[in-house]
Amino acid sequence: MNYDRHGFPIPPEFDVPSSAFDVPSSAAGRPAPGFAGPDFPGSDFNGGAGRRRAPGTWKRRVILLLLAAAVLPALLVPAALPAIREVVVEWSLERAVRREARGQIPAAIVEVDRAIQWSDADERLLARLLCWRALLRIENRDAAGAAADAGRAVALDPMGTQPRRVRALAHVVLEDAEAALADAEAAVEISGHRNPDALNHRAYIRALVGRDLDAGLADIEAALAAGEESPEYLDTRGYLLHLLGRHQAAIDDLNRAIDESHRRRRRTTLLAGRADPAEIARQLRSIDHGLAVMHHHRGLACRAAGLEQQARQDLDIAERKGFDPSRGIF
Repeated sequence: MNYDRHGFPIPPEFDVPSSAFDVPSSAAGRPAPGFAGPDFPGSDFNGGAGRRRAPGTWKRRVILLLLAAAVLPALLVPAALPAIREVVVEWSLERAVRREARGQIPAAIVEVDRAIQWSDADERLLARLLCWRALLRIENRDAAGAAADAGRAVALDPMGTQPRRVRALAHVVLEDAEAALADAEAAVEISGHRNPDALNHRAYIRALVGRDLDAGLADIEAALAAGEESPEYLDTRGYLLHLLGRHQAAIDDLNRAIDESHRRRRRTTLLAGRADPAEIARQLRSIDHGLAVMHHHRGLACRAAGLEQQARQDLDIAERKGFDPSRGIF
């Protein structure tokens, strides 16, 4: 007769063969001290070494791990996605600035492409990025793609002026004067008729397409009266004065614009070692493109005024600095 852990006799029909568990017994037939025996079929044994896992336990754990692998990402990724988007956008834009500063325009476009793909939840940011890509596309001789980007930006930010200004430039390259003037006019209407930047932009678009030149001169005079006498404003007025046949007055304005641009360039170079090198290089590149346009305008005015030697010198400098209407540097 065998006995259970409490000392009660086990009926013969419930006898467990000793070979099944190999349970050591005392003389009284009870399990040896420290060994409690099985509680129920399939349960774990108690007591240290020799412990056995119940059948199916490892399967349950594997299933739980698989469920965790499937469920946790679904719960955590949506919560982390905004932070991931922000990191990807910032990283892409930093790379785009460096590529643009080095003149690697196709590579810069690729970086802005990635930023656009990861920022579609923020419409205003997306509109700004589309405008940047549009300007890069103009420089990459893709004016049609630039116009499409600027059009998307207009749809996203209908009360913004930058998308319309950028699209106007794309239309100039595409030789669509009517569309360019319409966008320049819309930018003035949105920003107000006293906004100097909008007035300068409309004046310059009028000069580039050769339309409404007197109205363009009135625009830039109003811009100069309302704002500071920046090199860009002086260049616009100088170019318009040249187109209106007032060549010496144009040369005077363009002299001042070029001198101030050179001073701005020197101030920017002094930032070397104290600011981001890529940003400094990008600013210097922009200033040089502006100087290319100013030298070209002064060259045209000098030639019209009979100053051929000065004209050739200016036009050569403009070409070296990158003057190229097909790339939007006009």
